[in-house]
Formats: sequence, C-alpha cells, structure tokens
Amino acid sequence: MEMQKLYLLVPLAPLVGAIIAGLFCRVIPRWVAHTVTIAGVAISCFASFLIFRDVLAGNTYNGPVYQWLTSGGYRFEVGFLIDQLTVTMMLVVTFVSLMVHIYTIGYMQDDPGYNRFFSYISLFTFSMLMLVMSNNFMQLFFGWEAVGLVSYLLIGFWYTRPTAIFANLKAFLVNRVGDFGFILGIGLVLAHFGTLDYAAVFAKAPEVAGTTLHLFGQGEGVALMTATCILLFVGAMGKSAQVPLHVWLPDSMEGPTPISALIHAATMVTAGIFMVARMSPLFELSDTALSFVIIIGAVTALFMGFLGIIQNDIKRVVAYSTLSQLGYMTVALGASAYSVAIFHLMTHAFFKALLFLAAGSVIIGMHHDQDIRNMGGLRRYMPVTWITSLIGSLALIGTPFFAGFYSKDSIIEAVAMSHIPGARFAYFAVMAGVFVTAFYSFRMYFLVFHGEERFGKASADAHGHAAAPSHAQESTPAGSSGGHDDDHGHHSDDAHDDAHHHGLAPGQKPHETPWVMTLPLILLAIPSVIIGYVAIEPMLFGDYFKGSIFVDAVAHPVMKELAHHFHGAFAMATHALTTAVFWLAALGVALAWFFYLKRPDIPAAIKERAGWLYNLLDNKYYFDKFNEVFFAGGARLLGRGLWKGGDAGLIDGIIVNGSAHFVGWFARMVRLFQTGHIYHYAFTMIIGVFVLMTLWVTRA
Repeated sequence: MEMQKLYLLVPLAPLVGAIIAGLFCRVIPRWVAHTVTIAGVAISCFASFLIFRDVLAGNTYNGPVYQWLTSGGYRFEVGFLIDQLTVTMMLVVTFVSLMVHIYTIGYMQDDPGYNRFFSYISLFTFSMLMLVMSNNFMQLFFGWEAVGLVSYLLIGFWYTRPTAIFANLKAFLVNRVGDFGFILGIGLVLAHFGTLDYAAVFAKAPEVAGTTLHLFGQGEGVALMTATCILLFVGAMGKSAQVPLHVWLPDSMEGPTPISALIHAATMVTAGIFMVARMSPLFELSDTALSFVIIIGAVTALFMGFLGIIQNDIKRVVAYSTLSQLGYMTVALGASAYSVAIFHLMTHAFFKALLFLAAGSVIIGMHHDQDIRNMGGLRRYMPVTWITSLIGSLALIGTPFFAGFYSKDSIIEAVAMSHIPGARFAYFAVMAGVFVTAFYSFRMYFLVFHGEERFGKASADAHGHAAAPSHAQESTPAGSSGGHDDDHGHHSDDAHDDAHHHGLAPGQKPHETPWVMTLPLILLAIPSVIIGYVAIEPMLFGDYFKGSIFVDAVAHPVMKELAHHFHGAFAMATHALTTAVFWLAALGVALAWFFYLKRPDIPAAIKERAGWLYNLLDNKYYFDKFNEVFFAGGARLLGRGLWKGGDAGLIDGIIVNGSAHFVGWFARMVRLFQTGHIYHYAFTMIIGVFVLMTLWVTRA
C-alpha cells in the first residue's frame, strides 16, 4: 500500500507544481514558480529512485488506480504497470527533466513568460510519466496526446513570432497523421481482444495471431497482428519523428532551448520507441511489421544524418542528430533487440540533453547568435561549456568507454546478426551513419570551439565578410522586455532582425554562463561517460528486462547471439578499437578537422561543384515542398472544390436557390389559371379529370 502511494506521487508531484505555477502565474513571484516546479520534479525523481530499488528487489506492480468508465462489456481504467522497463523510463524522464528545470532558471530569467514556461515543462513531465507508467492502451493514449498538446504550447511558446506559430502548427498536424494510425491500431486491439489492458492483450496475442482481416469483406486479407503492429508503429513514426513523419522535429527548434532538450532527449520523441518495446509481445508475432520498422529506421538513421552536415544553426545540427539516433533505436526495435533500443534511449537521453543545453549555453554566451559560422575559439571563453560539449560529442559518435559507444555498437552488432528482411540494408545504413554522425558532430564542435574567432564580424558589417546569423535565432518576443541585452546576454528583439541586433558587438567577447546553467551540464556529463559501462551488463546480457520485454529466442535469436558474442563491457570497448566502426568514426572526426580547421576552402569548393546535391540537402529532400504542394495544396483544392461545387453550386445553386426558382416558376404557372373567369376554372377541371382518367385507364 505504501508503494502504491509512492507510485501516485511520481506523476502527481510535477502536476501540482504545474498547476500552482500555471493558475497563479500572474500573481506569484518568479522564485515561487521555479521552486514549486523544481521541488515537484525533484520529489518525483527521488521517488523514482526508491521505486527502482524496490523493483531491483523483485517487486513489480500491475493494477488499476480507478475505473474511469464502463461501456457495455468494456472497462476503461487508469492504472500503473511498474516493472523494469517502466522504472528505467521514469528515472530517465525525471532526472533529465530536473536538470532542464534547474537550467531554465538561468536561461529564461528575463523572459516575461517565466512562470508560464515552468508550468508547461512541469506539465510535460507529468504527461510523459503517465504515458510510461500506464498499464493499458487508454492511459497510454492519454499520455500520448498530452505530451503532444504541451509540446504544441512549448514549441509556440513565443507566440508573437510567426515562425514559432508555424512550427507548432506543423508539429500538431504531422502528429495528427501518426495519431490517426495509432488510434486505429488501438481500435483493432479493442475489437479483437475485447480489452485494453496490456497483460490481457499480451496473454491473448498468440491465440489471435492467425486471424486475418478482410478489408471491405474482399481479397486475401492481411494478418491482424501485422495490421495492428504497423498501425501502432505509424503512431510511433509521428512521435519519434521517423521518415516521412519527421518533418516537424527540426522546426520545433523555434521553442526555447530548454524545451528542445526536453522534447529531444527524454520525453516526447522517445515515446514511440518505448511504446514499441512495451508492445514487443505483439511485434514478435509479425516479421512483416518488424521488417517495416527496421527499414523505416534505417532510412531515418542515414538520410537524416546527411542533413546535419549542411546545417549552420547550432540547435538544428543537434536536432538532426536526434533524428538520426532515433533511427538507430528504431532499427534495433526492428531487429528484435528491444532492450538494446531502450539502452540507447537511456544513454542518448543524457548526452543529447547535454548537447542541447550546451548549445543553449553557447547561444547565451554569443548573445543569441546561433550561427556556427559566426563563432570559433569559444573554448577560451567558455571552458565548462567547451569540455561538456566535447564529452557529449564523444558520446554521440560512439567513442569507446563513453556511454554512447556501448549502446550504439550493440545496435550495429544486433543488426548484423538479424535475419529480418531489410536487415542488410539497415546494417549498411547504420555503418555509414557512424561516419556521417562523427563528421557533422565534430564539424559543429570545431567551428564553435576551435579555430579562428569569428564573432563580432557579423555585427560590424551585416552584409560583409561573416555569414549572416541564422533565421532561427532565438530570442524572447519583440518588445517584451525593452529589447536590450542584460548581463547574461538575453534580449528581446524579434528573431528575424538583421545582424545588428544579434551576436556580439565589435570588441565584445563571449562569456561563460552562470552556475545555474553550467551545473546541469556537469551533472549530465557524468552519466554521459559512465552510464553505458555500468548498465550494459544487466540491461543487455543479464535478465534485467525479463518479464517486461518479450523476445521469441527461437525465431529471433539476436539477443542470445549478442550475449554470446561479447564478454564484458571493458573487453567490448577494447575490442572496438580494432573494428571498422571505430575507424569510421575516427575518419569522420579527422575529415571534419581537416575540412573546417585546416582547409575550409575544400567544403566551399565541393558546395560549388555539387550544387545540386547541396540544394537537395538544403531543401531537406523536398519533403516540405511536397507536403506543401500535395497535402496543403490538395486540401486547399479540395476545399475550393467543395466550396464552389458543393456549397455554391449544389447547395446554394440547386437545393436552396433552385428550389426557390422552381416554386416561383410553378407559382407563375398556377397564376395563369387564376383569372377569376368561371369558364377558365371549368376548362381546368375538365383537363384535370381527363388526365386522371388517362392515368387510371393506363394502369388498368
């Protein structure tokens, strides 16, 4: 009973903080808003650690909290499933969220929406916790939609900026596409299993595995399990930004940096990965669905990585690396290496949150200039940001002995051992992605922290030698706090002002951010180094996920082969020094160093000679233009057709006005016989009788 109260405390503590900061945001001082929300998340994090210890002792829980409604024979409940998979997600979400909350004190200190922002991020944490702790599809869908709603509010937090409004609308619409598939999948589960409870569905899954769906009652049909899993995965494609539903995620950089870290690291984008891992008993019954998953993940991992190479906005480089790494996790899911996917989700959460918060620190130090072409040599001015960024970058590219290495290499090995259709292509994609990731990550690192100091030049000459600042530069809404820089580099000019309003003035130097921002960087850097070494043995080779993740070891023996292949974390790291994966990463780093520190003329020459390729990448494979022309343009064309043909033509022209015209014509015809002369009425009556007699004789 005591543990059940602790379970309730985990999601409710952030909710209470969000309510206080949100409902009373106009009357409470700022210190109250950040204190109650940080306290709520801290309590949730501490409670999660206590639950983690209890789960390690062998105590799991699956039960309802209360019954929401009953409809016929169906019961819809709110309940918790507390097992190894759940508690891992709880720890990741609450710890990263706590770091983001603390960091936000420094980053948003001069923003007029300070209290509102703390309310939103705390509500976001509550929503994600309800999602990962659910024991049924209904509560899962509630958390799923709640994180989508709050992310809409956060991406468009600076609602006076048209780009922010466009970005949150784009995220909302794209996720509606994914969620349509998701709710259809849940509908199939309810229709064929008769329940939305995880345990009951998983227990009944083998019985209904042979069921075939016949669309419209015709054709050979499709396997129920394949249809259900693919529809559920379509929801994951939206939330976890897989091709082609990835287009919203880079634009979500319009929100403040803390929420970029929260969305991209531990919460919304990982919801799809978690959901597929939770549904492993279903996915294991359909090789077709697993093949679909692994191919989509491979395409995302490689082709989204290519886009990171040409980005000049510091946050967008990190955003495209998130897309690529989510592809790696999806590939692991398709290879039936669900525990490897969750392992990479966990390590990625720490080093990606670190990279985003470090990017935010650079933005503040550069007075909101986000263009990496205007930076250089920052390691001398921002030592803490520099060293933590280096740690995050090394973890991201899979450097041996760093956290990202253990999870990323495990994914590559698992794909190499997989026999799922599409695994060969996926192996090529993840191997090529190693080089691409190392190249764009250290391109950004070298341009920001090493080489020539380029800051101040754009301000000195907006049209001169330095590249103009990125259009995605981050600031608070125009006019919100006077438009002047404060001690920490915050200002409130509009994001599309020219170079005179962004970046450092001539002679001005960058500066390290305050401790309230650098402390979370240090605390995130520690697990970015050690968490992989500590967790790989129990999570991948032990029985940590036993009972929470199901794998058919006969049909998909990847995890068994993986455990047999490796013998300890240290041996795995030392062995990696001789593998192609390590040398591909090293080659990527070396090439980035040579191109951007020694011979910057070479990338410019390549861009000049391969302009078509640059244009393809710069236009993001024309996904946005296709969506704009086909879907947005098609919707406008359909709407115009319904308006002109349906509303104006059919309804107004025929039904409404046509009826009026017919009644008027008929009245005019009748009026011809209303003359007042008896012989006209008699003639009309004779004609009427003649017509009736003719009809009667004809029918007889």
